[in-house]
Amino acid sequence: MASTFGNTLRVTIFGQSHSEAIGCVIEGLPSGAPVDEDALTAFMARRAPGQNAWSTPRKEADAVHIVSGLNGRGETCGAPLAALIYNTNTRSGDYDLLRRVPRPGHADFAANSKWHGAQDVPGGGHFSARLTAPLCVAGGIALQLLGRRGVRIAAHVAQVGSERDVPFDAVRNSEESAAHLAEQMRALATADSGAFPTISAKAGTRMAASIDEVRKKGDSIGGIVECVATGLPAGVGSPRYDGIQGTIARIVFGIPAVKGLEFGAGFSVAELLGSQNNDPFEMRDGSVVPMSNNAGGSLGGISNGAPVLFRMAVKPTPSIALPQQSVDLVEGTNSTLEVRGRHDPCVAPRAVPVAEAAMAVALLDCMLASTTDRWDDRL
Repeated sequence: MASTFGNTLRVTIFGQSHSEAIGCVIEGLPSGAPVDEDALTAFMARRAPGQNAWSTPRKEADAVHIVSGLNGRGETCGAPLAALIYNTNTRSGDYDLLRRVPRPGHADFAANSKWHGAQDVPGGGHFSARLTAPLCVAGGIALQLLGRRGVRIAAHVAQVGSERDVPFDAVRNSEESAAHLAEQMRALATADSGAFPTISAKAGTRMAASIDEVRKKGDSIGGIVECVATGLPAGVGSPRYDGIQGTIARIVFGIPAVKGLEFGAGFSVAELLGSQNNDPFEMRDGSVVPMSNNAGGSLGGISNGAPVLFRMAVKPTPSIALPQQSVDLVEGTNSTLEVRGRHDPCVAPRAVPVAEAAMAVALLDCMLASTTDRWDDRL
């Protein structure tokens, strides 16, 4: 079971949804970088379950216990950083039936076919979105290191069902759009912690209402999360598989429920001509700058100085209370399943900090790839 990703910065995620603890090990962090644990706690709270009406009722504090990797001053010391999050609110009995009747749309059947009953079933085991918490630990630390180098990252719920938020102003790449994008990112960063994570408050109200409607029906709904990074200089990344987009994609597709990913103009490029899709260059304040950003901040796997922009589509939560057709793996007969337990009616709102974490870990990995092993010497 591959649970490690990254090249220069390597992250290993471990644990299961109902195991005693979940956590991560981060290798390759430069020494001498301060880690603000209060800021990390605040970041983790945005993903934590049980915080609002549109998430699972399961309540977990997601308190992070860093057990190695820091010196007495709270700085990275060059050793691997290990962090634990204890699971404190599990109800494994809710999942007893799923050992024999797999959930449609979930990994239950595929896992059983691979591990023949030895897999950990409660809460989805290693397949659970609970495992995005340790990813957020790594991402929260990466955000702090990137922020000290002028890289800013923000995400929002771009769509739930048919309801849409206003997009990030990251495709025009003019001076005016850059100022507007910075304003959008500041607004998200300073929003109330309990607010729906959208740029438009009205769009957030509509999305929350849509989620509540499907929740009352025992159903779930999908969505899209849009994530942007600014301040990344041109020249970061590598061709092909270790490029900006490839590094991001590997992490994003390890997030449960993600079914689609696009960068910049994304799939709409299929409707464009080359003369429309190409991003012309101009000199701006003595630097070469793309005049638009259909590329999403990367050319040939290497950053071009424009904002890095991606959108990830998340499917509706498979665990729903409505009757679904399944099978009884023990009896070898058809069966009907009504899922018990506590589940998000829509994963998109809590996936917002997860998208930011994925972007942060990927960009930090790319930035560290060609530098020394002392943070003060970097870039």
